Amino acid sequence: MDGSRFIDAGIGLSAHCNRVPVIDGHLECVSVGLKKIASLDEVREALRNFEVSAELASLPTALRNPVVRPRRRESPPPRRDVDAGNGMAAVVGRVRECPLLDVKLTLLSHNLVRGAAGAALLNAELLAARGFLKRRATPSESQLAEPVSR
Repeated sequence: MDGSRFIDAGIGLSAHCNRVPVIDGHLECVSVGLKKIASLDEVREALRNFEVSAELASLPTALRNPVVRPRRRESPPPRRDVDAGNGMAAVVGRVRECPLLDVKLTLLSHNLVRGAAGAALLNAELLAARGFLKRRATPSESQLAEPVSR
């Protein structure tokens, strides 16, 4: 987003969602086509160091680092990792070469917290921070206590 429109990120993407028998969470296998060649170590390091902009990080439910890349684990165990970042982080496990695109990785995200509910909340916080939402007057206690005549 450049402030007025969405700009193509210049990456190809092929994603698959694995339905696994867990209480919460989506475990996904994602294949990504990169704009320029990178080693697997460079991809892992980029994921580990990914940060959102200061504007996004300042939102109440946002994380400065919404991608978690554990150093020693290859696949994110759903029950253990689903609540990373209070459920707002994506945990990336295995990162490998992809024969179709460039890189494939396994990631876990909380389908309720980071999914629709968390995304909607972050979008509303961003709209409010940018001044796109009108502030409604809050009724006073006396107005709430008054009976409504019909």
